Amino acid sequence: MRALVTFVYVFLYAPIALVVLFSFNAGRNASEFTGFSTQWYGRALSNTFLMEALQNSLIIAFTSAALAAIFGTMAAIGLERLGPRVRAVFDGLFAAAIVVPGVVIGIATLVALVEVFGVINPLIAAVWPGDQPPKFALGYGSIIAAHGLFTMALVTMIVKARIASLGRDIVEASSDLYATPLTTFRQIVLPQIMPSILAGFLLAFTFSFDDFIIAFFVAGSNTTLPIYVFASIRRGVTPEINAIATMVLIASLCLILIARFLMREKTTTN
Repeated sequence: MRALVTFVYVFLYAPIALVVLFSFNAGRNASEFTGFSTQWYGRALSNTFLMEALQNSLIIAFTSAALAAIFGTMAAIGLERLGPRVRAVFDGLFAAAIVVPGVVIGIATLVALVEVFGVINPLIAAVWPGDQPPKFALGYGSIIAAHGLFTMALVTMIVKARIASLGRDIVEASSDLYATPLTTFRQIVLPQIMPSILAGFLLAFTFSFDDFIIAFFVAGSNTTLPIYVFASIRRGVTPEINAIATMVLIASLCLILIARFLMREKTTTN
């Protein structure tokens, strides 16, 4: 059993370690290590197209994560007020949204957006006074909407688990002291669930920033960092691609560790 577990971990993480190692390759061949050098990190950071794709990914990830944190928290609070049977149905729907393959979500989102745009754009053109009415199209908004809806389920599950652990005692005690529902939420409930909200935000940011499949379907003419990396790999893997992958890996691990620390710290405190 130990040998099997060791083999599985080596199989999973050895390729990642090789990517990190060859990102410091001095030569241009990504599969032949000729010496240590950090030149490819400098070239990656000075690449105009790469920086534009990175900026797009940061804007999309931050916006979608913020929306997911807000609406996911609202959904988690609302679920706690439902009956057990209805809550079980919604729990299953949120869990299904997490496990559904990204390609299915991407295709479904693309079809839905195209149908919606096909209805809204003619209506706008019919009532717009000018000759060039605005048109809804795939781009920033479509990626943010797709990522926000996908990661909202993740935030909802995290915050809901935290709310369930609080119990109704503190809320009822606050009501007995004549506190309004808004005051109870702002001064008692929100501080208790804030670490879980931040953890959900960070995880949603990581998922959105690293996503390729969903963004590939709904990005339109916009390019995110994963899409740029995919397009570059089709021309051949270079140490610059390895450097990009290493930086993304480190950033993602840091965000996940921070989210994990926030969740664990709150659990330990309670």
